[in-house]
Amino acid sequence: MQANDVRVLKGAVVPTAVAGAAVILAATLLSGGTGALGAVIGLLVVVAFFTVGLVAVSYASRISPAMMMVAAIVTYAVKVLVIMALLKAFEDATAFEPRAFGWSAIICTVVWTAGEMRGFVKTKMLYVDPGAAVPGRGDTR
Repeated sequence: MQANDVRVLKGAVVPTAVAGAAVILAATLLSGGTGALGAVIGLLVVVAFFTVGLVAVSYASRISPAMMMVAAIVTYAVKVLVIMALLKAFEDATAFEPRAFGWSAIICTVVWTAGEMRGFVKTKMLYVDPGAAVPGRGDTR
């Protein structure tokens, strides 16, 4: 991973961990140990999925900008589908509170996304290569 990607990852992980701790506390107060377990599982699923997605996009960015976009779209779609499948699969679980899992996953996803967006904005990466030659034009320097 590049240094910018690590900064973006930190910018998403830290607020998600704080929000996850708050959700775990609320789930514990409302549903006891099973609520806490559900919230922890939701937090771990979100952190794992989104970290894998960011690593995949980071790796694809070294190949080409087009591959980076494809990786971003594919990982996003896979994350959404898998999280939806997990929410459906765990709706009748008895080992932990499914509602705590669901709320934890939703809240942590929103916080992660906001933190990631903030991290990307603060990196101030160039999105245009100022030294690149434009195809079809002669060298105008």
